[in-house]
Amino acid sequence: MLRKVYLFASLLLASSSWAQQSTLRAIIQSDAQWYLRDEVLDPSGEFYPDERLLGQGFALFTYTDGDFQAGIRYENYQNVMLGFPPGYRGEGISYRYARVQRDRWDITVGNFYEQFGSGLIFRSYEERGLGLDNAMDGVRIITDMGHGLTIKGVLGRQRLYFGKGDGIVRGIDGEWRINEFLPQLTEKNVFATLGGSFVSKYQKSFDPILNLPNNVGAWATRANVNFKGWSWNTEYAYKINDPSYDNGYIYRPGTAFLSTLSFSKKGLGILASVKRIDNMSFRSNRDGQQFDLFINFLPPTTKPHTYALAALYPYATQVNGEMGGQFEMNYMIPRGSKLGGKYGTQLSLNTSLAHSIQKDTLSDGTRGLKGTQGYTSQPFAMGNIVYFRDVNASLARKFSKTYKTQLTFFALQYNKTVLNDGVGDITLLEAPGTDSIIPVRVLVWENQVKLPKGQTLRTEFQWALADGFRGDMAMGLAEWTISSDWTLAVQDIYNYGHPTESRRIHYPIVSLIHFNGPTRVQIGYGRQQQGIFCVGGVCRVVPPSSGLSFSLTTRL
Repeated sequence: MLRKVYLFASLLLASSSWAQQSTLRAIIQSDAQWYLRDEVLDPSGEFYPDERLLGQGFALFTYTDGDFQAGIRYENYQNVMLGFPPGYRGEGISYRYARVQRDRWDITVGNFYEQFGSGLIFRSYEERGLGLDNAMDGVRIITDMGHGLTIKGVLGRQRLYFGKGDGIVRGIDGEWRINEFLPQLTEKNVFATLGGSFVSKYQKSFDPILNLPNNVGAWATRANVNFKGWSWNTEYAYKINDPSYDNGYIYRPGTAFLSTLSFSKKGLGILASVKRIDNMSFRSNRDGQQFDLFINFLPPTTKPHTYALAALYPYATQVNGEMGGQFEMNYMIPRGSKLGGKYGTQLSLNTSLAHSIQKDTLSDGTRGLKGTQGYTSQPFAMGNIVYFRDVNASLARKFSKTYKTQLTFFALQYNKTVLNDGVGDITLLEAPGTDSIIPVRVLVWENQVKLPKGQTLRTEFQWALADGFRGDMAMGLAEWTISSDWTLAVQDIYNYGHPTESRRIHYPIVSLIHFNGPTRVQIGYGRQQQGIFCVGGVCRVVPPSSGLSFSLTTRL
């Protein structure tokens, strides 16, 4: 394998010597952690690894010469850090491709990432922080047909750690930019696009009991219209019956609907969205678990939180069924006004909810039974199970050239049984009232002060009240930007109100960050709280840990 890397790199370097416009670039990242035994955090040693030093990293090389591009990515997991999928083990070339863009054609062979519409039936992407990578390995062709019409076609198999899934994925997508065909719309400030997609997977079935489909198809249609400050996006998707591990091997078709309306003008922004998902898990391996080999992506309609205590209660998209929506408004009180002050005052309000969908029994009285249609459900009928509710509001104001502050309040309802324990809604429907919904209130006060000689001090004070589960917590953070090259951060979360007295402990973390041009180095020491880490509605479990961490990222 290393011999292939050296050969490929030699060819790129040799070609760059005669191609005047050619470039060779590299991105390198390395992460590691030295784990220390912490009897307070992990009394039994359940999460303490046998190997004390765990690390992972990658190097991505890309070569460009005119309309030609090629690249390879080498990855190394020796061994993967706690919380990441254990399937990442060893080293090798995980990503390689060649791409030509000429005239109206864009052709890629090898690995690639792609998305149709909002991803309801197809999204190939990477989220390195989660350990998620479902890159396609095959061929992608994109062509501009003229008059605003673009066609994409993909064919291949998905990445599964250092291998590939057995299922074959095939798809075609078309998008029509109507303004290029009807330019008079532009004169009226109307901009519109229409799109449609079809994706199918093929996986041979060997089940001795169930008659499972070898081919599963899904289609989607979408529209986008912009008029002055208004924007409307909507997409609908349908998938034929696809019995899988996720849905308990039922034969019900899947549907998904997502629509967002937004308005913006100077000082004001409004967004409203609604989403309904019904049995829309779509993988190239019907027996896949966690986030292995997902073909599609189901966007969340809840706001991802970055403040530490609120982020301990994240929302994970429920692929088997959810209905929800989100409303958000941002308003800037004009500067110079009585309420706005000299620099203006920013007000923000966000509210979102996610419920189960209605799932009624079949005519034989069963619901969710393997090998059946599963259940019946009326379109846009909301179920009784609350998954997640969130109301948050913030006020941000700059008082002077050197000081600004922000106050944020969160009111959450978090269904621990579903989102943390992983209990499905069918189980809860058969035993109503057995789920545990945790009310959480979080208050955050953030300040930023500019100091002499280009220095900055940012502080956060957070307080969370929760009835059960983690209990009450408090947090303090100080981040000192010493210069453009150095930043020092110190934080501590104190879980003073945990229901279990032995877990009323501190979680301190100290971090030192150094920047040198395109290079970023971070060293940290402290405790990591057990929980769930989410990005875009996709989550992984993070075990408790204590130790010294290191991270390096650079571009060449």
